[in-house]
Amino acid sequence: MSLPPTAAPERSKVAIRVEDIWRRFGQTGALRGVSLDFAPGELLALLGPSGSGKTTLLRILAGLDVPDSGRVFFDNADATSLPVQERHVGFVFQHYALFKHLTVAENIAYGLLARRQTNRVTGPEIARRVGELLDLIQLPGFADRYPSQLSGGERQRVALARALAVEPRVLLLDEPFGALDAKVRRDLRQWLREIHSKTGQTTIFVTHDQEEALQLADRIAVLNNGVLEQVGRPDDVEENPASPSDMTFLGETHSIFAHVVDGEVIVNGTRVPVSAGALDAGPTQLFLRPWDVRLAGFRDGHLRGIVVGTYRTNGRRRYRIAIGSDAIIEVEDGPDLAVNIGDEIGIRILQGRLFQPKPDGP
Repeated sequence: MSLPPTAAPERSKVAIRVEDIWRRFGQTGALRGVSLDFAPGELLALLGPSGSGKTTLLRILAGLDVPDSGRVFFDNADATSLPVQERHVGFVFQHYALFKHLTVAENIAYGLLARRQTNRVTGPEIARRVGELLDLIQLPGFADRYPSQLSGGERQRVALARALAVEPRVLLLDEPFGALDAKVRRDLRQWLREIHSKTGQTTIFVTHDQEEALQLADRIAVLNNGVLEQVGRPDDVEENPASPSDMTFLGETHSIFAHVVDGEVIVNGTRVPVSAGALDAGPTQLFLRPWDVRLAGFRDGHLRGIVVGTYRTNGRRRYRIAIGSDAIIEVEDGPDLAVNIGDEIGIRILQGRLFQPKPDGP
């Protein structure tokens, strides 16, 4: 079902900037010197593991928390000290936060009713806006239902409509699909992407789900231990992680020991087809995705191991290969070989990503 055209209010395309944001809770540095620009009208994901600082940054943008130092700008105006009610942001929480005693229409209209006196929003205007939003979220016949009569996905759509009703300058989403099952999450990701395309709303969302960020976002900002490690388009972030922790977090990966010798990468005494780039000679870690390697005959592999398991994922076959006493490498698909658990097998390296240990500080 296609979405109806909806004119995006001009003020929704706001540029946001945070400069050197620090936030501590006791001895813990939730955010450590974070600086980031948010382009007007973009959909940006704050991605990172639990405790990385992404929700803290979102709350600071909303005015629900205050940084210990640093500044927040909305369209070059310093908004650091602005209270939440003056920032004109829409906030959608993971657990919907709908009013159980209000109907769907009343929930959506709540923000408009709250500012009716100061903004002189009339009853007919509120009713028109609610009707437009019900069409936008594809729930046109749900106005008189209560939250208890909705599915989880429908409740989250209503929560988004309520946030959009007041025409916010920026839309902030905190793990918006985290409480939903996998199929509903996939459906709502596509739906949110369509909503964003229709409205042009500046949108920032928090997630720890790499697939969600890669599918939805125009850009991804990766946070780890309160530090902004990387910002870029989804393909760039996935294909060129900035650190070993990013490489590990942004998808399945395995690391093995390697050496750089005369500009070549050596594994088990054999050159592998991986570029050493500008790395210095010496030990390094080679990170491999399951699709960076292929099974081979036992004597034909750069690595050798024993098949300890096999399973299917996303329509493809995976093999779990034990290398040495404690390392497991997963290989996606295989050649025309009869491979059974317990077989000795070779692994050929096709590509990979190198990260050299940083020298110890003084």
